[in-house]
Amino acid sequence: MAGLAAGLGARPSAAFEATCFRPLASPVRSGRLIVPKRCFTVSSRLARVEDELMEIRKSQEQSSVKSKKRPPLRRGKVSPQLPVPEHIPRPSYVGSKGLPELCKGQFHDAQGIAGIRAACKLAARVLDFAGTLVKPSVTTNEIDAAVHNMIIEAGAYPSPLGYREFPKSICTSVNECVCHGIPDSTQLQTGDIINIDVNVFFNGYHGGTSRTFACGQVDDSIKHFLKAAEECLEKGISVCRDGVNYRKIGKKISKLAYFYGYYVVERFVGHGIGTLYHSEPLILHHANENSGRMVEGQIFTIEPILTMEKTECVTWEDGWTTVTADGSWAAQFEHTILVTRNGTEILTKL
Repeated sequence: MAGLAAGLGARPSAAFEATCFRPLASPVRSGRLIVPKRCFTVSSRLARVEDELMEIRKSQEQSSVKSKKRPPLRRGKVSPQLPVPEHIPRPSYVGSKGLPELCKGQFHDAQGIAGIRAACKLAARVLDFAGTLVKPSVTTNEIDAAVHNMIIEAGAYPSPLGYREFPKSICTSVNECVCHGIPDSTQLQTGDIINIDVNVFFNGYHGGTSRTFACGQVDDSIKHFLKAAEECLEKGISVCRDGVNYRKIGKKISKLAYFYGYYVVERFVGHGIGTLYHSEPLILHHANENSGRMVEGQIFTIEPILTMEKTECVTWEDGWTTVTADGSWAAQFEHTILVTRNGTEILTKL
């Protein structure tokens, strides 16, 4: 479940506030000075880059206006919790109203890694299936029901169901919903975007992944936004390996998001996962000065959330659904990764 570690009291402290990234100065023109031909070629390339960046900025401004013209997200009717057969093992938190204690860390032997890998592969297959259901007029509740059935047919338990009384089996976050949207009677419309967050508890291990899908045709600026959000996840993963500081993840993501003109939500974080749903390490997606280092064999999620505008987040009275304060749209992509000596294994990649 995306960013739930923040719900465990893991809101970054002042010590982890983002450092400032400043745009590079515009290239200095040389007026009428005679320069070598190859320098003129470089100058031409820079001009083309500037033109491309200008087009990106224009498309972002247009998309911002369009998204704000859509009706604001409202809570629909939430149907009753779906049953899970008795023979399927439940996580220990099911039936408890309290907040599970945050474990200092999970260490996995070869058997544990194999178990988490299997749970992650199942989550990835389920997410692929969920994406095929994203169509105009389909309700988020219908997507939840179909995914719920697929998970239990595989002999697994949907991890969000019953976690701190969460009533559904997946999270569905539409348009300005940052994360933790509760599936309900809301119908998707052409041009919407929706993040579907899938987590499963399979043979004693959790695995999770999420992706933001476009519903029908969306304009090019929204396509660019989704592509940038996914690329930020990929860049964050690319720096991971044994011995690397966790802070490099957030710095890489923030720098790329800033380059594209988008913003990283600081409130929600990635987290360790395994036999426990959430544990340390907590992964900050914004620039920070965390001094911790990755260790070979660690497994955790990276799940940055980007917004099209710089804005605050507001959580609804249901205690879960979190939206942007100004109605600007948000997108999130998530993978669970295994840290290796020379890099990573993306466990939720099919």
